[in-house]
Amino acid sequence: MTSFKIFSQSDILNLVNTRKGETKLGERVACLGERKAISTVSLKRSSAKFVLLGIPEDIGVRANYGIGGADTAWKPALKAFLNLQQNPFLRGEDVLVLGEFEISENSSTDVVVLRNSVKEIDDLVFPIIQTIVLAGKTPIVVGGGHNNCYPILKGASLAKGGAINVLNIDAHTDLRDPGEGRHSGNGFSTAVMDGFLEQYRIFGLHQNYVGESQLDFIAANGNIKAAYFDDLLSSGEEPASALQTLLNGVKLPLGLEIDLDSIIGMLSSAATPTGFSLNEVRNLILTARKEFCYLHLCEGAVQLKDGRSEATTGKAMAYLISDFIKALRPRNAGQPSS
Repeated sequence: MTSFKIFSQSDILNLVNTRKGETKLGERVACLGERKAISTVSLKRSSAKFVLLGIPEDIGVRANYGIGGADTAWKPALKAFLNLQQNPFLRGEDVLVLGEFEISENSSTDVVVLRNSVKEIDDLVFPIIQTIVLAGKTPIVVGGGHNNCYPILKGASLAKGGAINVLNIDAHTDLRDPGEGRHSGNGFSTAVMDGFLEQYRIFGLHQNYVGESQLDFIAANGNIKAAYFDDLLSSGEEPASALQTLLNGVKLPLGLEIDLDSIIGMLSSAATPTGFSLNEVRNLILTARKEFCYLHLCEGAVQLKDGRSEATTGKAMAYLISDFIKALRPRNAGQPSS
């Protein structure tokens, strides 16, 4: 059903628009080249701190009764990122572009079939995340549905030797009943149940989209806390300040999840007319002051199955990826690189 394609240098350069007198990130990023397997040894050979990979699928979204299309964001996001400028603010050498999962199209409308497929994807994703983290690298994962938070958490947890913690910038909890079968709405509850997730922080949760069963789940688990977007509106508190309050006492290792449906105007199955602006989310990344152990961008789309499209989704995701790298590897603005 699924395989992983390791990118060669030619795969990467085919996405780069070269220009005389300029250097793009894609001309400097690392790759594994012609290797046929991913190992901690091969990853450790690279000096890159960050490992970028894609999970282009929408099976988990459709298994949660959502609109398909989350499989369309990865390649535009990658192309936009690779065509950013190499300069003192951002260096391609810090990134290894690993590749992408090649997931067969599943056109079924039967949620049982789709949920079984999501479980198969879980089992294929987590070993690669585990290998990346064991190599001392920081995964940057572009989806794909939010179902993929589970195998990312599982892989990182197994590599770290214990449950990890997560900040999720999201309009939804994704704490639905794991007994329903795997889908994009129960990745975090499944990770809690399986012992891979300890402290869970949800930032920007919308009161209109949290069910009583999810509220009961939160109330019964002292390691789960949420900051509601509605409360931010009524209090007038700056998001960055509210985030620091929410993260108070949260331990490392800490992963960062960003569901694109938390951002106004971002195309996704659950696109929202109210929420954070793109600049507010960028500010949260740049000012969080946390050594995140991974970044997961999910639910974004360039083309939805209902016909809606948005060409700028990939570029927006490239901004978020570059902000994450800059926040973890700060540089002196304007100073020439050594």
